[in-house]
Amino acid sequence: MIRLFLILILVSAILFAKTSVDANIKKTSNKLSSFSKNYSNINKKMAKTAKAILKQKKEILIQQKYLDLLKKELGEKESSYSENTTQLKDLKKVQSNLKSIQEKLEEELVFTIAQSVSLSIILEEEIAASQESLMEFEVLKVMLENSKKKVKELNSKFYSNSKNIDILNTHANFLEVEIANIDTKRKNLLSTQKKNKKALKKLTIAENSYKKELKKLLKKQDLLKKTLAKLNIIKIDEINKAKEQEERRKAFDSKRIVSDRNLPKVKKHGSSYQKVKTKNYVGDKTIAPFSPYTITKRYGTYTDPIYGIKVFNESISLKPKEKNTKVKTVFNGKVIYADKTAVLDNIVIVQHLNGLHTIYANLTQISPNIKKGVKIKKGYTIGRVSDELIFEVTQKSYHINPERLFK
Repeated sequence: MIRLFLILILVSAILFAKTSVDANIKKTSNKLSSFSKNYSNINKKMAKTAKAILKQKKEILIQQKYLDLLKKELGEKESSYSENTTQLKDLKKVQSNLKSIQEKLEEELVFTIAQSVSLSIILEEEIAASQESLMEFEVLKVMLENSKKKVKELNSKFYSNSKNIDILNTHANFLEVEIANIDTKRKNLLSTQKKNKKALKKLTIAENSYKKELKKLLKKQDLLKKTLAKLNIIKIDEINKAKEQEERRKAFDSKRIVSDRNLPKVKKHGSSYQKVKTKNYVGDKTIAPFSPYTITKRYGTYTDPIYGIKVFNESISLKPKEKNTKVKTVFNGKVIYADKTAVLDNIVIVQHLNGLHTIYANLTQISPNIKKGVKIKKGYTIGRVSDELIFEVTQKSYHINPERLFK
């Protein structure tokens, strides 16, 4: 009988050990999965804004580089531009004079050729063989020879003048192209400068909007911490808190934006953050505050991509599919806090067994029956939410990833 009893104890111990090992394996797996998600998932809206800011910063750097090159090129060509403009102006005058001379040469050449033709026709006609006629013939002959010489001279001058005009035209066209290129680049410079100013303005607006969102997020966190500290649910390390505040101030006062690997490296502020104690949840799984939902912000640490501040998110943010969704308590417990705040809207804190607390912040409204000291059961409606619920879980000054309660 004793032997049978010992065998039963041994079998029970083995089964218990196996169950414990399986539970540890599952717990470790969940922990690793959570760790991965915590670092890869941050608020989508802020991540999108951060991405847009970094993209805009890249565009500004590209534009600035192009501006610098244009300024350098225009600076180098400024003297030649002035010389070319003056030279082109002089060339235009010379061209005008040459064209005027060419027109006169052309008129004179046409007249002389006509004269030569007329003289040739007269000389070819029969002339009476008289003394006087012979003298006229010789005179006409000399005139024809002179006309031919003049035609030859005028033709040579006309050709030379035409050649000079062509050379001047070619040079003038070259100068016009060079001047036009510089003018185009000047216009491009002004256009790029305008774009750069617009981009900087857009970047400033985006950065200010982002900063506002980030400050709002941090303010919510700080207020929630302060509320929990007042209720002795958690303890705040004042030294780390002061250090964290100083790092935030430095980061927000910085006028430069933290860039990614493709941008020039700048110093990151906020290298440390207020340490948060995290504890694994080992109790039974329960319901979510409402369903269906979307997790917009997960539990854990992430580094802000713009200011480089390390932020530890002690809660998760759950977005309902519909507005005015009912929010339920996830365990039996007692309400120890139910009040409206300026930043977090309505907050309800419920105390449960084993030092466990669940915090429901950003509620649109609190149910009329929910007051301090009221005992409620799991699934009881504590309020409603329209935007997103900030859901936090603590146990004896430790924080718990809220997802572990119902996933």
